Amino acid sequence: MNQDMSILQLVLHASFTVQLVMVILLIGSIASWAAIFRKLRSLKDIKAQNDEFERDFWSGTSLNDLYAAAAQNARQGGPMERIFASGMREYQKLRERRITDPGTLLDGARRAMRASFQREMDAAESNLSFLASVGSVSPYVGLFGTVWGIMHAFTGLAGLQQVTLATVAPGIAEALVATALGLFSAIPAVVAYNRFARDIDRIAIKEETFIEEFSNILQRNLGVHASAHTATPTGH
Repeated sequence: MNQDMSILQLVLHASFTVQLVMVILLIGSIASWAAIFRKLRSLKDIKAQNDEFERDFWSGTSLNDLYAAAAQNARQGGPMERIFASGMREYQKLRERRITDPGTLLDGARRAMRASFQREMDAAESNLSFLASVGSVSPYVGLFGTVWGIMHAFTGLAGLQQVTLATVAPGIAEALVATALGLFSAIPAVVAYNRFARDIDRIAIKEETFIEEFSNILQRNLGVHASAHTATPTGH
């Protein structure tokens, strides 16, 4: 392409409305890439933290020691560790209130873990709705810019008695840049959304499995302690 038909020249010579559409799409693209990189780092940290806690949990360390470590590491801990801490905290509160019914203790711990699990999922899913919006809306915003640009181009040609491809092409090319920018903004957002949604589903399954496994451990401990007349689970 010659200089007059370069992308930069097409953008500079586009109508104000089309230029405004391009700016909006460019801002949306930059914001979505920033959200993508933040989410990549966030999910990587979640996976690493969950794996580390799961190794500690199944290493044979007592539940009380794990809870003490989780309480000290509340801010730096991962989602699975916070879910575990919520269950243990509620369990111990119920025991302090001299509640000894195994069903009540187990239900209380499970409800606390479920509430913590939902909070962790809400945090993990943050910015996904933004990526979905960028992916679904950007092509239509770009199409609007293209339609407006083509309409503007043909309106400008109305006064000409002889219209050739050379007179039509620049205006249409300027308009089509808006569609290209719309796709440029939408495609990465859609791909990232699908990838993150799949990763979050895997994290959710893993954490839900942990809740069930920990509930089974608590249930076994409650059975042992009911027969031994002790108050707090000590191991698993």
